[in-house]
Amino acid sequence: MSCGEPHETECSEVLDHLYEFLDHEMPDSDCTKFETHFGECNPCLEKYGLEKAVKKLVKRCCGSDDVPSDLRAKVMGRIDLIRSGQAVPEHDVTADPAAG
Repeated sequence: MSCGEPHETECSEVLDHLYEFLDHEMPDSDCTKFETHFGECNPCLEKYGLEKAVKKLVKRCCGSDDVPSDLRAKVMGRIDLIRSGQAVPEHDVTADPAAG
């Protein structure tokens, strides 16, 4: 997604790292770049607002539930595959084949 306007930080970079921004998992200098981008780019600001609202809703509805460590590992593995540009298989790549 791109708004078509030139920005110091590209829309694709902002959207690729949006959850890191939302989760406060990036350096302050990058946060500042993202905040500047949101001030210049309405489509990215809208996407940020939507994702922030979804995150808030999930926290309200499921915030007290502990995430099983194996589920977290599976989700993080999928995220790493997607970020690296690898194809994500339809089946569960982390499943134990012996459990079959």
